[in-house]
Amino acid sequence: MDIKPIRTKADYRTALKEIESLMTAKAYSPEGDRLDVLTTLVEAYERAHFPMDLPDAVDTIKFRMKQSGLTVKDLEPVIAAKM
Repeated sequence: MDIKPIRTKADYRTALKEIESLMTAKAYSPEGDRLDVLTTLVEAYERAHFPMDLPDAVDTIKFRMKQSGLTVKDLEPVIAAKM
């Protein structure tokens, strides 16, 4: 299965291209296993090189409300039902 660590941007791009070509691989096949290993390596590289903080929960709710055109009044029945 000749897979190596992802150490450079070139390695990363190569792995992404190969992942794209393997997206239709059947699970538990040699291609599917290769896809699993490559995605694990890419995820580790991305965590190390492109860290992302989790969003603030309140800001996330406000953002989703704005997307949906909702106001605080719209949420009151839902919140009151849980109390």
